[in-house]
Amino acid sequence: MGEHVTLAGLADALLSEGTAGRRVIAIAGSPGSGKSTLTESLHARLEARRPGISAVLPMDGYHFDDRVLVPRGDRPRKGAPHTFDLDGYRAMLERLRRDEGQAVAVPVFDRDIEIARAGARIIEPEARIILTEGNYLLLDEPGWRDLAPLFDLTVMAEAREAVLVERLTRRWLAYDYTPEMLIEKMEGNDLPNMRLVLQRSRPADLTIRTDDGGA
Repeated sequence: MGEHVTLAGLADALLSEGTAGRRVIAIAGSPGSGKSTLTESLHARLEARRPGISAVLPMDGYHFDDRVLVPRGDRPRKGAPHTFDLDGYRAMLERLRRDEGQAVAVPVFDRDIEIARAGARIIEPEARIILTEGNYLLLDEPGWRDLAPLFDLTVMAEAREAVLVERLTRRWLAYDYTPEMLIEKMEGNDLPNMRLVLQRSRPADLTIRTDDGGA
């Protein structure tokens, strides 16, 4: 899965490469891998040293809305690859890479209400390092593998499967899921998505372990 690095090492490497052109750094990982936390931590490190140098584009902002998923019968699988607006996400990556000197509004997923909020974040033109994170950024499947040319560097957030299951269980218990709801959520959606990422992702350039303090 690529050379193992630490969060501090990755921040150092990104800042050492210069800031003339805009770069897109893809941070992938299974559900429960801690990729979102890792991305925000990396963003904070970069900003602490060079304010304005980086911005975050979450793939989760491109969830299809329930108004699309329910008629299709896909609501129970929300979070699976086919429940994302992949074309919209790719178009945004292409726009950010064009680096046209304009502020760009991007959507952000609100997990509390399970809705993507349009224009919830602004990526300023000064941002030279775009950190984009999502489960399927390295998925070796049609459409998803076509994202590869849009990434300058890929990173996999890696954790043991037992740790992933534990984290996912804690996540949904925090939302007051009953045991029956938890089983349905895990067995019907989260675990299949987790195994898909673990089994069908292309190798990343770099790997950061998130279950042993390596970040």
